[in-house]
Amino acid sequence: MQRNIQDELIALVIRALRAGQLDKLPHEQVILDFPTDNRFGDFTTNIALKLSKALKNPPRQIAASLVELIQKEIPGSGLKDLVSQVKVEGAGFINFYLNAGYFYDQLNKIIVQGQDALRLDSGKGKKVLIEYVSANPTGSLSVAHARQAAVGDCLANILEFLNFKVQREYYLNDEGNQINILGKSVQLRSEELAGKKVEFPENYYQGDYIYDIAKEADKQKVSDSGLGDFASDYILDIIKKELSDFGVNFDCWYSQKELAKSGKVEQSFSQLKEKGFLFEEDGALWFKSTAFGDDKDRVIIKSDGSQTYLAPDIAYHQDKFNRGFNWLINLWGPDHHGYINRIKAAIQAFGHPADDLSVIIVQLATIFRNGQPVQMSTRRGQYITLREILDEVGSDAARFFFLMRRTSSHLDFDLEVAKKQSAENPVYYVQYAHARICSILRSVTIQNSGDLELSVLKEKEELELIKKMLEFKAVLNICLVTCDPYMVTVYLQELSEAFHKFYDLHRVLGQADALTSARLALIKGVKIVLSCGLELLGVSRPEKM
Repeated sequence: MQRNIQDELIALVIRALRAGQLDKLPHEQVILDFPTDNRFGDFTTNIALKLSKALKNPPRQIAASLVELIQKEIPGSGLKDLVSQVKVEGAGFINFYLNAGYFYDQLNKIIVQGQDALRLDSGKGKKVLIEYVSANPTGSLSVAHARQAAVGDCLANILEFLNFKVQREYYLNDEGNQINILGKSVQLRSEELAGKKVEFPENYYQGDYIYDIAKEADKQKVSDSGLGDFASDYILDIIKKELSDFGVNFDCWYSQKELAKSGKVEQSFSQLKEKGFLFEEDGALWFKSTAFGDDKDRVIIKSDGSQTYLAPDIAYHQDKFNRGFNWLINLWGPDHHGYINRIKAAIQAFGHPADDLSVIIVQLATIFRNGQPVQMSTRRGQYITLREILDEVGSDAARFFFLMRRTSSHLDFDLEVAKKQSAENPVYYVQYAHARICSILRSVTIQNSGDLELSVLKEKEELELIKKMLEFKAVLNICLVTCDPYMVTVYLQELSEAFHKFYDLHRVLGQADALTSARLALIKGVKIVLSCGLELLGVSRPEKM
């Protein structure tokens, strides 16, 4: 695993704060960013501005004092040969300037070590269970499910790359009222196919796929009582195929029906009762979730003896921890936002910190075709499906586009843009940069790293390209902290833009031997980073376009 220069510089600032007795804020507030204008160094921190109120001094004055302390700490920090200058600039920003030799050394490591030079040991083998999609097996996957699939799978890829031990899980809600309604929907369509006139309730599943299931059920002579299970299994096979074609595969398909049979739900109730977090009132059984910050207590068994949705979910999350996972990540739709506090309350009742569960709300997406949004209605089956998107734009464009906005932001997906083979299409733009480099490298041989004179790379665009490559690890760290992979799509577009800009201004081949070799090494480094980023997104890396 590689050293993380950002972490080292943050540690340096923290030591300086302690030395000057200026550590008045939590250390997590010491953040190092990349300056928006590279004329102002390679890294910057606004900690002096944050401290201004607490210390009742102007930010620039605090920053000047901090810079003196930082410079005293540098000799013993292991950063002496890397940091060339530390300056106070602007409103009180502390900017770090690194020696060019650092960037040449890092480029060389990327060329020699490949993707291993881009890794961080953030996870240290921590076991993570990430649950996503988890759509009821009552119909084809919608756009909302497709976005969750892309986000969840890419986030899992990033966590694995950062040395977390990741399991991908799909929670299968394969019992209950929606399965009963599904079975009755198939039964009515079967009767309709047999020539009977039926009244089809508004809340039944009305898509054309119900006719297909009814025909297959008739062919296999499925009993009316078994239609719900038959239909859900039929649809689940379709879901699995769609996800596989989307490049999304799960390690575990966790059945709610099997959870109910296992007795784990009742076991979880017994434990909560022993801990004093269950009580009876008005003939119902309640979970005392207000003990953990929920706005009201929650019913888990109704007065008629039936369980609420929360009952199996409590047992399911307890079982995740019992299987040895240290960190749980759930990706849910926006309609589940109000459900977060009660689940966090449940895991705390079993003795786990609330932060051991991260719930990511993935906002909805609107599909546009010919400038018009496509309308959706799940029960009527009037919505564009993941299969339709795959057939129309392919997996690469679909995955990239679903990841192009923060998960907390609504996403507009333009099918026409996704099909374009031009710079207007972001995924095409990034893949073209990769293919363009492959085309150049096919006809040449890169020198051994020991023979390279990377110091001949002095042009502005060359140095900017190296620095942009080295931002990759910081981008992955942001994805980890936010549990949101969208920054990778932004970064890959920026790296591609930096490469295209360099290549349009500077010839690679036909220069003096040392310069040609160095520039070939430079673009090979770009290729390695682009390839790694595309792989994490689950997008192909074409060598010809």
